[in-house]
Amino acid sequence: MLFSPFISKPDSVSAIMLKVLLALLPGIAMYVWYFGPAILVSITLASITALSTEAAMLKLRGRPIAPFLKDNSALLTAWLLALSIPPLAPWWLVVVGTAFAIAIAKQLYGGLGNNPFNPAMIGYAVLIISFPVHMTHWLAPHGLGDGGLVLAELSYAQQLQYIFSGALPQGLTLDAISMATPLDTLKTHLHLEESVQQILHMTIYGQIGGHGSEMVAWGFLFGGLYLLATRIISWHIPVAYLGTLFAIAGIFHLVDPAHYVAPLFHLFTGAAILGAFFILTDPVSSPTTNKGRLIFAAGAAFLTYMIRTFGGFPDGVAFATLLMNIAVPLIVLYTQPTVFGKKAQGDKP
Repeated sequence: MLFSPFISKPDSVSAIMLKVLLALLPGIAMYVWYFGPAILVSITLASITALSTEAAMLKLRGRPIAPFLKDNSALLTAWLLALSIPPLAPWWLVVVGTAFAIAIAKQLYGGLGNNPFNPAMIGYAVLIISFPVHMTHWLAPHGLGDGGLVLAELSYAQQLQYIFSGALPQGLTLDAISMATPLDTLKTHLHLEESVQQILHMTIYGQIGGHGSEMVAWGFLFGGLYLLATRIISWHIPVAYLGTLFAIAGIFHLVDPAHYVAPLFHLFTGAAILGAFFILTDPVSSPTTNKGRLIFAAGAAFLTYMIRTFGGFPDGVAFATLLMNIAVPLIVLYTQPTVFGKKAQGDKP
């Protein structure tokens, strides 16, 4: 027999982070299925680097190491960064980006709970600005070789060999096994005065977005719904972000469908789903008020679309997140609910 009060103990930080890591698994499984196991190598390298860097920084700061390593926050940063960069990225690129994210973007600000910016997106921004060539070599999904888009697919052993030594099988070049992202391909061909309808008939595209990448997005969507169902995150940021991105893309598409792609393409291509459920919802670098979360996510969606469509980068999720992180203190300041018994700012006496 149950007796009141029915009060459950809140999840610990480590339990919450573990559930977020578990929610990433469906998307990672789709990633492995369509692009091969190289992403698992990047995730492993990033995880080892994140834990090692976190331990070293805690040691330098004179803080206890074990409790902070066990909270799983460093692992989450590592996984999000690894999923944001090409799976065939050289091992040192993963290490540099992850170490910077943990040491500079997290620990130098005081550790978990004090960082104003999303550490994984800081790591990504540093890599895309510092090593743009390495950040553009994405593996082609399985099956595109049949259409002549790529010349060969690498085995797991060959992927490992390239990641750690930079060597490819004899007779193959990097261009023969890699390709531009669907968003980058779209932007490039639009600049060549091709219409959206012509571009989307290319083999690289699937039913909604990029071939293979749209299924990865479905995997992350499934994981995101799990986070909503378990109340790890609230609905405000995912709904506001995806809804605003859909609305803006829909308006441009209705005005000029030959030059602006349909809104579903933007949702299921690139990092939109990953950003909506796993990146923008970071409880440290996002607003604490529900109204603020709506504003924050809508602003990030607007910036994502502007960067994708008119900016110099094919995907804008990382930079949109960081730009809105800057605005979080101001958003929170003006969206705080009125304290009971006190007048709201601007009310007449």
